[in-house]
Amino acid sequence: MFLKLFKNFSAKRVLKKSQINVDTEISKTPIQTVGLLVDETDFDPKDKITSYLIRQGIDSQNIRVLAYKNKYKKKEAPDYPHFSKKDVTWLGSIENNEAKDFKQQPFDMLISYYDQKKTPLVIVTHKSKANFKVGFSSVDKRLNHFMIDTYGSKPEVFMDELFRYLKILNKI
Repeated sequence: MFLKLFKNFSAKRVLKKSQINVDTEISKTPIQTVGLLVDETDFDPKDKITSYLIRQGIDSQNIRVLAYKNKYKKKEAPDYPHFSKKDVTWLGSIENNEAKDFKQQPFDMLISYYDQKKTPLVIVTHKSKANFKVGFSSVDKRLNHFMIDTYGSKPEVFMDELFRYLKILNKI
């Protein structure tokens, strides 16, 4: 128990020292590829969000999802890319191959759909190679280019606001 707490504290400390600041330069290209980082600890919004993205004209093959849960049960075997708290090392890196591949993808837009600051999710968002990062304003204001002030339990409101502003920014 104590070692798990110390491991989480150590990962947070390394992340804090890594100077979390998003690049201020935003590409002018329209959005074609989307990465979706979802916290499904409390509820699972990924199906609603991906169907909304498809309705807005983004090809389903250009949407990539990575789900996070604090702890997966032994009998629970998700058929989609996922990671958990146990995949974080003492030095604040992710050991899961699916999460490593997700971080290396140069998405046109990364949607960080989590409204509570959790170390593994912040690490993946921070290390992502995405050109345009979108998330909640309640997490860390230095992580994302664009932040929406709403609740995580309302994915429809989040996506409506996101696409309203993407049209204004000429990103779609």
